[in-house]
Amino acid sequence: MPQSDEVDLLALDRQVCFALAVASRSVIALYRPLLDPMGLTHPQYLVMLALWEESPLSVKQLSGLLQLDPGTLSPLLKRLESAGYVTRRRDPRDERSLAVELTPAGRELRTEALKIPPAIIDRLGMTIGELESLHKNLTRVIAAATV
Repeated sequence: MPQSDEVDLLALDRQVCFALAVASRSVIALYRPLLDPMGLTHPQYLVMLALWEESPLSVKQLSGLLQLDPGTLSPLLKRLESAGYVTRRRDPRDERSLAVELTPAGRELRTEALKIPPAIIDRLGMTIGELESLHKNLTRVIAAATV
């Protein structure tokens, strides 16, 4: 136990890992009621965000963008395919590569998803500038922690 004038480096409320874990769970929970009507989980939403930017993408490309190993990504893609939002097929340029492409329903879902960012911004009660600053700092944390 530290002296009264010493900073306790092991105090739970001083831990960056604790703050990040709670913030992550809390923010992801805000997405749930917005994603449920779309039939998406938060990880599936992240896949869709990547594909709305560029489609088709290989599983390897998606894995890199989302920083998920292919073993974690594969079940997400299977569920998105079952929902009719994506197709998975062998890339004709490289038979070893699996290409993931949006279906028309997957492309249409983007219109509904446009409502999500403003709802999250409103719920967090932060300015765009504050959120951009937070994003920048979190990106630095991710880069520093990535080995």
